[in-house]
Amino acid sequence: MALFSQPTARALAILDLLMANPDQAFGLTEMTRRLNLNKATCHAILTTMANYGFLVQHPKTKAYRLGPSIIAAGNAAFAQFPVLEYARPELEALQADLDIGFGVTGRSKQHMVLLALYGQASELINSFQLGLRLPNDAPVASSFIAFSPAKHLEAWLTRAHESRGGYNERLDQKLRVSVIGIRARGYEVTLKTKAEAELTRELSRIHNSWSLTELEDAARKYQIDLCDEQYHLDRIDPKTKYDVSTISVPVFVENKLPVVCFVAGSFKEPMTGAKIEEIAARIKESADRVTALAESFS
Repeated sequence: MALFSQPTARALAILDLLMANPDQAFGLTEMTRRLNLNKATCHAILTTMANYGFLVQHPKTKAYRLGPSIIAAGNAAFAQFPVLEYARPELEALQADLDIGFGVTGRSKQHMVLLALYGQASELINSFQLGLRLPNDAPVASSFIAFSPAKHLEAWLTRAHESRGGYNERLDQKLRVSVIGIRARGYEVTLKTKAEAELTRELSRIHNSWSLTELEDAARKYQIDLCDEQYHLDRIDPKTKYDVSTISVPVFVENKLPVVCFVAGSFKEPMTGAKIEEIAARIKESADRVTALAESFS
């Protein structure tokens, strides 16, 4: 069983809250209410983080915001993850040319993380604030898994079955077909679903009250519910129209593995398969240029 540190989790919950609300500051009472923390414990954590510069406290209101040490940490992380800087001009040009929004997602062991937004991405991506996470379990993060080693695929599938209470052969086959299609095409296409609409509503509600527990529960329910819907577009007929949610294209850097994905969204009307292929080809050209640039500096 993986080790878990409750004090660390509490400090990270505070950072999560502040990252998701960059235009707001929170006092001790409001923060303890939103994060369901003991006031004395929360005060000790806030004081320590402020002493080290990760938070700053307003001298009059006593409310807390992110501090300068977070900027330094972000710059250090950015230096180790330069692909985002390489991606910026490509995504800004795509957003302007195609008049659609883009997100950039990354992946950790347990989560898919929203790293950046350009323009008005899909309602789901736009509601899911920067830095927040979805479970890295099937069918989420398929565009990463499709180009990862087989052991990662099997672990991804296993976690999905476990989240639903046990192995389901039909689901397993459906997910494997989707992954094969994504790898063959070089990109992922997802369709609008009831699960997405429900998560979008939940994120709007949770954002106003901010409960990390509710956020994690909503993200997990989304992942589980997607398994019961037609989430991936596995075969594309050029003449048929599809209600597309996202088109995702991976960027490869380290050991030819996907390090981030460009995610196009905000498709207001159904589009033909031919249009999907046209947009995906444009995104893939940009992703390939970023891959080449990143590899030249690695």
